[in-house]
Amino acid sequence: MSAFAESFATAFALIVHAEPVLLRTVLLSLQVSGSACLIAACLGLPLGAWLAVAHFPGHRLLVLVLNTLLALPAVLVGLVVYLLLSRSGPLGSWGILFTPTAMVIAQTFLVLPIVAALTRQFVGDALREGGDQLRSMGASRLNCALLMLLHGRWAVMTVLITAFGRAIAEVGAVMIVGGNIDGFTRVMTTTIALETSKGDLPLAMALGLVLLLVVGIVNLLLSMAQRGHGSALAGVR
Repeated sequence: MSAFAESFATAFALIVHAEPVLLRTVLLSLQVSGSACLIAACLGLPLGAWLAVAHFPGHRLLVLVLNTLLALPAVLVGLVVYLLLSRSGPLGSWGILFTPTAMVIAQTFLVLPIVAALTRQFVGDALREGGDQLRSMGASRLNCALLMLLHGRWAVMTVLITAFGRAIAEVGAVMIVGGNIDGFTRVMTTTIALETSKGDLPLAMALGLVLLLVVGIVNLLLSMAQRGHGSALAGVR
C-alpha cells in the first residue's frame, strides 16, 4: 500500500508541476487523436448520410460490413497500415512509417467506421421522423439526408466525441505504426505501457490519471450532447 501511495503522490506532483515529458506526451496524444477524428468526420459524416438513403445492389452487405468494423481490433488496423507504409509496401515511398502522420492514418482507419455507422443510424432515424415533410417540398433523398446531418448538430457531436474517445484510449495501432519513439511518437497509452514495464510507475500513473481525466471530460461532453439532442427532438415534437 505504501508503494502505491508513494507512486500516486509522485504522479500527482508530476501533474501539478506540469513536467515537460508529461505535457509533450499529452499534447501529442491530443494532436494525433484530434487530427484522426477530424479526417474521419470529413469522410464518415457524408458517407453515413449517403448510406442512410442509398439503395443499390449490395447495400445491405455494405452496411453489415460497416457495422462489423465497429469492433475492428486496433492491432489489426496497425498491422494493415504498417504493411502499407513499410519499405516493401505500396506506400513505402512516402517514408512516414514511425511518424505521427502514420499514427494519424491508423487512428483514422480505426474511427472512420464508427463515424460512418453512427451517422447512418441517426440520419436514418431522423428521416423516418421528418423525411416525408422534406420530400413533399421537393427535396431529393440525398438532400434530405444532408439537411438532417446539418440539423442534427447534437447527434453529430455525439458521434465525434464517441470517435475521439475510442481513438485516444487505444494503444495497439499507434504503437505498431509509431514505434513508440521517445520524444517523437510516444502518446499517453504507449508511454503508460512502456513505463510500467520499465518500473517507472509514477510517470505511468500520472499519464493514466491524465488519460482518465480526458476520457472523463469526453464522456461528460457526450452526456451533455445526448441530453441536448433529446431536448432538441422534444422541442421539434
